[in-house]
Amino acid sequence: MLPAELTADDFDGYPPEARKLAVGSLAVFRRLPLTFLPNLLREVIEYDLKFPSERRTIEKELANLNSLSPQEISDWFSAFEQIRLSPSLESMDWVSDPAQFVEQLSAYLWSSQQLDAFRSAAIAYGDRLRKTTPPESPSAPRLGIAVIGKDVDQYEKPVFQKLRSYGTYFNRIKPENGLDILLNAVTTRAKNFPVPYGHWYVDGGQAASPHPAVTCISYASLDASRAALSTRIRNEIEKPGMGPEKLRSVLARMRPEDLGFSKEGDPVLNRFQLRILTEGSGTQIFSTTFVQWTAREVLRRVQPHTLLVRFTPRQRQKPMNELLLANTASADLDPIGSLVDGDMGAYYNWINQRHMTGAEQSSFLAWFENHSQAVAIGPSMPRGTASTESATLASLLSWMA
Repeated sequence: MLPAELTADDFDGYPPEARKLAVGSLAVFRRLPLTFLPNLLREVIEYDLKFPSERRTIEKELANLNSLSPQEISDWFSAFEQIRLSPSLESMDWVSDPAQFVEQLSAYLWSSQQLDAFRSAAIAYGDRLRKTTPPESPSAPRLGIAVIGKDVDQYEKPVFQKLRSYGTYFNRIKPENGLDILLNAVTTRAKNFPVPYGHWYVDGGQAASPHPAVTCISYASLDASRAALSTRIRNEIEKPGMGPEKLRSVLARMRPEDLGFSKEGDPVLNRFQLRILTEGSGTQIFSTTFVQWTAREVLRRVQPHTLLVRFTPRQRQKPMNELLLANTASADLDPIGSLVDGDMGAYYNWINQRHMTGAEQSSFLAWFENHSQAVAIGPSMPRGTASTESATLASLLSWMA
């Protein structure tokens, strides 16, 4: 089937809100090329389980497409129209399973040497869309916090080397009740700026109990789900003919209940956690990787006002088969290696935060847990400087505001 042949009935299998959205845009869908439309439907079909910021992005894109004249549609998508598809792709049920179509499309574009042309068309479309529908600015300055080095008693090498040039390095921070101070700051922001999914706390171990207004994800709380996923992966890779691509397809089709997520829980958050475990490389077995990947996805997908991440000791590197079979309760932990991971992870979080709207007003704090070292970055913090002034984390936060 081609897009011009679409009818409202073709979207009967979509969730309620997604179906409503798709049917409302049926007229413009019929005018879009098959090389483009399934990529859009891949987002639309999951509309009911997306975060508010993602929903608004989809709504704005569809509103823009619906506003284009036939001539503008032709102009915007002429490069996509030049890409040729195989008969097998055209005969796929790309409406009901757009993600599977996109996966097959990627392989075909590569084999037919059209991948560069498709990439150029996608980049041009994205640039045009951003000019027409620019991202929203936050209602309050963003704050990112990274806590590293749990259970490291002594460490003589310098930390936060990559972050120091962006702000002020402190080496006489009072560490008492440091984590509680930071969590209280996140809670205060969540109360002052009440935005759904706007304030996050991601912990690589056992999370403290945050305020209900703070969205919390922790590595320890997903122990049962990670174990279920490891078992599923082991069972799949033992099947004859199972390769990386097939395994990826199996994981992409998993549902939250397959990993034990409660149906009574938040369906949007459950779906997000499922994606963290099934799409992230190493999120199932390394707590530092879990924290870093989750932080990246929160910043990319949710566009939060506040994000506190805490890196905790991960298990030591071993052959992959051993890691998949390991009992996490008896895992050999590597605090020093995890400190190094967290130090780099904090830098990546800052870089990702800088790419978001409102970056000029945003702030970032990195702290060596239970130690006196921290870096504070923000409009009011001198860049590339060091301070020997004694201060609490609460003082740093107030200076950054």
